[in-house]
Amino acid sequence: MDIALTYEGSVAVLTWNEGENRINLDSLARLNELLDDIENVDGPVSLVLTGSGKFFCNGLDLARFADKRDEFTATLHSLEQTIGRLLIFPAYTVAAINGHAFAGGALISCAFDYRVMREDRGYWCMNEAEIGLALDERLWSILTNRLPRATATIAASTARRFSGPDALHFGIVEAVMGESDVLAHALEVAERMSNLDRPTLSVHKRLAHGAEASYLGFEL
Repeated sequence: MDIALTYEGSVAVLTWNEGENRINLDSLARLNELLDDIENVDGPVSLVLTGSGKFFCNGLDLARFADKRDEFTATLHSLEQTIGRLLIFPAYTVAAINGHAFAGGALISCAFDYRVMREDRGYWCMNEAEIGLALDERLWSILTNRLPRATATIAASTARRFSGPDALHFGIVEAVMGESDVLAHALEVAERMSNLDRPTLSVHKRLAHGAEASYLGFEL
C-alpha cells in the first residue's frame, strides 16, 4: 500500500500514491500505522496529507467490495474511526487536496484543521446520491461537524461537483492555489502551526471535536 511518510522540517508529509487512492481496509491500516509514528514524535510536529496525480482520494474501493462484500461494513467503520482520530489528532493537520476528492475522500478532508485545494482542476464531491449509496447518520455528521449546514445539504442532496473556487466560496476549504503551489502552501501553514503547544492543542481539539470523534467510534 503506497502511502509514504517523509519529513519537511517539523512537518510530517503523508503522500498517497496508489492511483485513485481508494479507501479499503489495507489503505486505512497503513494510514493509521503512519499516524501512530507521527503521534509518537517527541517535540514539534504537524501533519500534511496529499495525493498524487489527478486524485487526492476517490472514495471507497467499490471494485474490491464486489469480490469481498464482507469488507464493506468493516471498511465504513474503520473509515469513521480514522476520521474521528484525525479530528482530535494531537498535532495541527492540513489536507493538500491536489486533485479529485470524492465521497469518502471528501469526508476524509473534513477531518483536517485546514484544507487547501487546487484551483484549476479537480472536484470535491459527495456523489452518493448519484451512485445510489446512501449516507448513514455518522457519515452525515462528519459533514455537518466541519461544514456549514447549508453546504453539507447541497453536497449530499445534489452530488454537486465543487471546483476549487466553489469549495472556497461554500466553506469547504480555507484556500485555493495553483497546481504547483498546493503542497507548498500546505507545508507553509503546517510549518507555522508545528510550534503550537501540542498538549494544549490536543485539549482544544477534543473540546471542539471530541463528541464527534466518540460518535464515530474512536476511543478517546
